[in-house]
Parts: sequence; C-alpha cells; structure tokens
Amino acid sequence: MGKRTKKVGITGKYGTRYGSTLRKLLRKIEVSQHSTYRCAFCGKDSVKRTCAGIWSCKSCRKTVAGGAYTLSTASAITVRSTVARLRKLQAEQV
Repeated sequence: MGKRTKKVGITGKYGTRYGSTLRKLLRKIEVSQHSTYRCAFCGKDSVKRTCAGIWSCKSCRKTVAGGAYTLSTASAITVRSTVARLRKLQAEQV
C-alpha cells in the first residue's frame, strides 16, 4: 500500500476543512500527543497519553500527571529548574 498523504500527515482526516494554518497547528499537537516519551523512572520510551494530562508507562506501570498534549510543559520545566536552584541556594546557606 502506497503512502496516502505527502504533506498533511495525521491531519489528512480533516480533508480540505478548517484551513491550512489550523490544520498545521493541529498536526503539531496531534503528533506530540500520540508519540511515546521516555519514562523518568525506568528510562524506556514507553510513556503514552491515557487521557488529557494523564501519562502512563507501559513497562513500569507508573502514572504521571503532565501536560494535555506533551508529557512536560514549558512552564513545568521552568518551575522545576527554579525549585532546584532555590534548594541549592538554601543548602549552601545552611
């Protein structure tokens, strides 16, 4: 069976509806939500989205809360680095 879509990828199911710009934005979101991510606990690429914001690893059976479309959001990464920096600062002072 040949390749069905050349440019549109997963958003080919929408046909010519909704405009090309919206379909391109939606393609980025749908590809990220259907892909597998690396588990922080076991290190395998087996974390998949269960439902909006819930991610579960198939190998170690852990469930993690994350972003709606990606495992970790940009703001979560910022908060994590800020907390780590403040903990390091506090450890140096004590």
